[in-house]
Amino acid sequence: MKTIDQLDISAKKTFIRVDYNVPLKDGEVADDTRLRATLPTLRYALEKGAKLILASHLGRPKGQRVPELSLAPVARRLSSLLKREVKFAPDCVGEEVEALAESLKEGEILLLENLRFHPGETKNDPEFAKALARLAEVYINDAFAVCHRAHASVVGIVNHVEACGAGFLLAREVKYLSNLLEKPQKPVALVIGGAKVSTKVGVLRNLLPRIDKLVIGGAMANTFLVADGLEVGTSFYEQEFVEEAKEVLDAAEAKGVKVYLPVDVVVAKDQEAEEGKNVCIYEIPKEKAIFDIGKETRKLFAAALQGMGTIVWNGPLGLFENPAFAKGTTKVARAVAATNAVTIGGGGDTLRALKSAGVKRAFTYLSTGGGAFLEFLEGKELPGIAVLQQKA
Repeated sequence: MKTIDQLDISAKKTFIRVDYNVPLKDGEVADDTRLRATLPTLRYALEKGAKLILASHLGRPKGQRVPELSLAPVARRLSSLLKREVKFAPDCVGEEVEALAESLKEGEILLLENLRFHPGETKNDPEFAKALARLAEVYINDAFAVCHRAHASVVGIVNHVEACGAGFLLAREVKYLSNLLEKPQKPVALVIGGAKVSTKVGVLRNLLPRIDKLVIGGAMANTFLVADGLEVGTSFYEQEFVEEAKEVLDAAEAKGVKVYLPVDVVVAKDQEAEEGKNVCIYEIPKEKAIFDIGKETRKLFAAALQGMGTIVWNGPLGLFENPAFAKGTTKVARAVAATNAVTIGGGGDTLRALKSAGVKRAFTYLSTGGGAFLEFLEGKELPGIAVLQQKA
């Protein structure tokens, strides 16, 4: 891929696809992490005198205009972060928007309204892509989180703009994740949690030949415990993926990958409980469910991750949103942050869990992608990246 610093953007209308799909509360941005992640690209473009046109989606309005999903609050927060006016367009295509883009002066910024207010965005409609392209002389993708989507603002527009490339955020994502797959600092450990084996079995299969240790927590560990012949009470697990879990365990053993599963857990009646009980995995009450890894498991996982060259983390190790079940994720996250390893975290829940544990800034690299992060680690071709490589 070409990157923004390899393209002539001076005094040019530069269309930047960003990921400003952020949480809103009371009509304001509740978390501006994704906005801050794009600032290096935006500041570089402003220094070069580009005329910036920013485009993003927010939520899933399904092709309808939903006032609660307007990007207007994002324009206000971005203006505050950049300490300059960010103009806001009432739509993302059409004559009025084209006139606004045309009137931009060097160093000015225009944020377009939610792309997904138009069905043509998610359908990668060629006419909608052309309408977006009419706004641009240069196209930059700085939204790794949507690169696994073949949408008009990610793929279609590239066919209609001559100069195309990646922003610094996207380029950095590709660099770190490519290094992880091709030449990681060894030994490598994968910490994987979250709810479902089904969404991550492809990642496990692709990474098993590249890792030395596999640490499994979260609700997905329940499926592996069942695969090992254990009872998990009323805990969530995926019965239809028990055989897949067995296959992963067998493949890990065949490849010499050491697998770490919980040896004790924290159980409760339900996820709203104010406290849980620590029990051995062989003594899980039939009427209770697992919501966190136990005390001994925390020590086991933390010790297993010492001396690693690279540690990749995806998914919390318990229901961290409830303080009663956050100790497992917090203790292991702090142990990871204290190592000398290259530490990479990815996925929305993962980033929130690491922030909650107070170690977000201690990680070497945090991926802004959720689905894109997993698909990249699965070894899949991401349409948004592939189209920029073909263009180059």
